[in-house]
Amino acid sequence: MVINKLGRMLVAAKFVSEEQIEKALATQQKEGGRLGSILVKFGYIEEQTLLEFLSKQYGVKFIDLNKVEIDSSIIKLIPTEVVQKYSILPVRRVGSVLTVAMLDPSNIFAIDDIKFMTGYDVDVVVASENAIAAAMAKHYDTSALNLQQVLKSMDVSDESLDILSERETEEQVDLRELKEAVEEAPVVKLVNLILTDAIKKGASDIHIEAYEKKFRVRYRIDGVLYEVMNPPLKLRAALTSRLKIMAELDIAERRLPQDGRIKLKMKDREIDLRVSTLPCLFGEKVVLRILDKGALSLDLKKLGFEQKALDDLAKAIHSPFGMVLVTGPTGSGKSTTLYSALQQINEVGINIMTAEDPVEYNMLGVNQVQMKEEIGLNFAAALRSFLRQDPDVVLVGEIRDYETAEIAVKAALTGHLVLSTLHTNDAPSTITRLLNMGIEPFLVASSVLLIIAQRLVRRICKECKEEEKTLPSVLRDIGFSEQEADSIVLYKGKGCPNCNDTGYRGRVALYEVMPIGEDIKELILEGASAIEIRKKGIANDMKTLRMSGLTKLKEGVTTVEEILRSTFG
Repeated sequence: MVINKLGRMLVAAKFVSEEQIEKALATQQKEGGRLGSILVKFGYIEEQTLLEFLSKQYGVKFIDLNKVEIDSSIIKLIPTEVVQKYSILPVRRVGSVLTVAMLDPSNIFAIDDIKFMTGYDVDVVVASENAIAAAMAKHYDTSALNLQQVLKSMDVSDESLDILSERETEEQVDLRELKEAVEEAPVVKLVNLILTDAIKKGASDIHIEAYEKKFRVRYRIDGVLYEVMNPPLKLRAALTSRLKIMAELDIAERRLPQDGRIKLKMKDREIDLRVSTLPCLFGEKVVLRILDKGALSLDLKKLGFEQKALDDLAKAIHSPFGMVLVTGPTGSGKSTTLYSALQQINEVGINIMTAEDPVEYNMLGVNQVQMKEEIGLNFAAALRSFLRQDPDVVLVGEIRDYETAEIAVKAALTGHLVLSTLHTNDAPSTITRLLNMGIEPFLVASSVLLIIAQRLVRRICKECKEEEKTLPSVLRDIGFSEQEADSIVLYKGKGCPNCNDTGYRGRVALYEVMPIGEDIKELILEGASAIEIRKKGIANDMKTLRMSGLTKLKEGVTTVEEILRSTFG
């Protein structure tokens, strides 16, 4: 076996034997990888010894990447695929010289590529493989590249595929072949990579969709959908069936919607995936909701509540009876707020029961019931049963109809604390909604303690946050005073690898918290409109959603665009 230059140098320096080099080279031919890394892995040489040797031989410095802060502008100089191809990392730039950390300082092809690509002279330093890999994972999105590599490894071509009808597509899928296909390594690997990539990027949902000549995967990150890849069209049946098998669904049934769950463990994090399939014109659409317990914050102070709103909520949830309602559109964080409230009052001496559809997170000490409409277990039926179970606190996932609202109100008036959600635009209009459902005004006034309306807005990325100049007239139009509009400093995200170049990372909630005091109860009994109730709430120091948004702007948390998208004046 021919020993390469590095091997010969290490043998000559008596760090390793020829036999050890030959074993490492045999492994390299079989499994791939770098010779130095294989020697370290086998324990033939210490990593530090190898790095010091390379540094001395090639006359380059050794660098400890763990102690180096790398600017995002430097990272952008070299694309992800080049960094991963050569195992290199740009470290800093001084004038026309770019310093690059490498595993193999003798790789002149890599050095020439970087010179040509960046237009800078290259100063090479040597670093350990583990340090380069860790820095790559921190600064670059290597998972997307892995997805593309898996796709390239799949020997499929969809150029000649022409779908004529849904019926014909169904007839083409052989169940036996499908079962074999979903167990093939590339399909399994692709599904696993899609799931881990989505979790790593902080996605809340994964959408897998088939069209006539296109198959796409999208992630919902911070409330916005992004297209991340287009697998070959021929993989649609195998990929969706693999997910259905993981969720214990029927892969033979492709004409009806199905729902299931997948439980994953990823680096000591338990993650639940709620799976929903829907038959569409050109195949099934699969949507996976990612429920990451590790990312769930149940601390009310961290959710975005201001102190007065927090005090009002704490007073309401510690009341012996009454109703607390959380309102807002789908995906506005209502469940998180309710779970956080439950966490505050979850004690051994309290019997807490919840009716949910679906149960999103398991909570120790809380009796959670999953709704099953097909067998008659709906919110109303569950509520009736709860009242025979000696509850102190009852959570109803959603008040959708008169029957559920009536039982919830009666429970709130007979010594139980009831928490629930509704779909309304703001806190005052929740009163109107209950009255329209058929609940008597005196029952609403007597039972409701507090109403919260909420929205989620995207946070500005901390890594690329910068000042943004905004015309004072625009600030006045959205609700700032003349004085504030002239003096306030606003921010935006420039876009960086940390936030996938969106300028946003994470979300924060805007809250409108309206306690139902005696004056508002009188208005309800008089049949006052939502506008009158809103005015009274503001007179009582209630902050509207827009006001909450303006506070977040002053704090530099979000942008004007996000506030305009989520609230109205």
